[in-house]
Order: sequence, then C-alpha cells, then structure tokens
Amino acid sequence: MLRTLFISVFLSIYILIVGPPLILYTLITNNPDPIYWAGINGVMFFVRLAGVKVRVAGTERIPPGTCLFVANHTSAIDAPAVVGAIPRRIAILLKESLFRWPVVGRSFLAARFIPVNRESRESAIASVDKATVAMRNGQSFLIYPEGTRSPDGRLQAFKKGAVTMAINAGVQIVPVACSGAHLVMVKNSLVLRPGEILVEFLEPIDAAKYSLAQRGELNDLVHDTLAAGLPEGQRPAGFVAAGAD
Repeated sequence: MLRTLFISVFLSIYILIVGPPLILYTLITNNPDPIYWAGINGVMFFVRLAGVKVRVAGTERIPPGTCLFVANHTSAIDAPAVVGAIPRRIAILLKESLFRWPVVGRSFLAARFIPVNRESRESAIASVDKATVAMRNGQSFLIYPEGTRSPDGRLQAFKKGAVTMAINAGVQIVPVACSGAHLVMVKNSLVLRPGEILVEFLEPIDAAKYSLAQRGELNDLVHDTLAAGLPEGQRPAGFVAAGAD
C-alpha cells in the first residue's frame, strides 16, 4: 500500500508540473510526441522506483509501419508496462471516464488517445471507426481484446472489435504477451508488490490477408498465438498450444 501511495503522490505532482505546459505545447505545435513520451517515461520511472522491473523481449519481431498491438490484460500495472515496452508512439482506446480527470484527461486527448463509451453501442462503434481511420493514416494502436481485466491472470475470450479494426485498416497485428503483472498488482487491489513483469512481442499476423467474413478465424488465431506465448498458469484452462504433445 505504501508503494502505491508513493507512486500516486509523486506521479500526481509530476503530472501537475509537466502536464499543463506540454498540453499547451501540443495545442500550439500539433506535435503529440513530447507529452506522450513525458507521460510514459514519467510513469515508468516511478514504477521502477517502486521495485517493479519490466523485462522486454521480441522487439525485433515488430514490423515497420502501422501496427495494431494486441495485449492481454490482468492488472492495472500491465498497462504502463506494455505501453512503456512499445518502442514507438501509439494511441489507445480508453474508457471515457478516464478523460474526465483534470490534466490527465487533457493529456490523453493531446496524445491522441480515443475515448470509448462502453455503455453506448453507437458511441463505441464511432470510436472504433475513428481509430480505424487513424490507423489508415499511419497511427499505431494498442487494444485489449478481452475487454476487461482477467480475474485470475488467465487469458479470456477475445471480442472481435480488434481484428475488425485491423482488417478494415489493412495493418499487421502484433500479439503482446504480458506475464507476471497479476502477481505484482492483483485485480481490484491497491497493493503494489515488487517483482518482474515480462512483456514479449510475438510473431506479427497480417490482417490484410483476411476479409471481414474471416474475422472469426483471425480472432481465434490471434487469441491462440497470444495464449501460446504466455506461461502455462496464464493460458486459458485446458489450452493446448499447436504442435504440443
């Protein structure tokens, strides 16, 4: 709890000092890079200071060009770990309520993150369409296709929105396996424990080779590829990786 309090207090101070001038800079220059990297590097600095080590593997598998990064979601701490591991600026679809926070919400908008109202289907579709257009224009995205955090660390079923976006934008999907985050910070807990999180980028899958009629097949492939990249304790119960005995 003390580690979480430490991060909350000092990260809040950091945001209040750095956020407003960078928001103004972004409005003037239309360049989101400084506020994005200041946010990511700031969060990761305090995460490491709290005793959490993030190990990254497989960056050589990330293809050039626009990508849709697809990650599993087990804990509040895996978001900064995954985003911090991606070696390029990406945008994220985030729940709308996060954009109501003072300074933070404006920073998300300045970084070109897109709010999603999960309670309104029409609004959610509009947000997905906006993200798809952004990907066609060269903006890489990160999405969590499970839709919510796993209760026990095991990979859950995927919704089809992510692969639909990728097919419509004609981009490559990069599965991202995040291991150990649920042990560092348990779901619905504020206790942050020291430990190691592994973020591994797996082999990309070209969504341009699939039609919308094949989105179920692509969704299963992405899900199973990510599941195979996770440790056994985080795979779906009963999952057997292709080629396993």
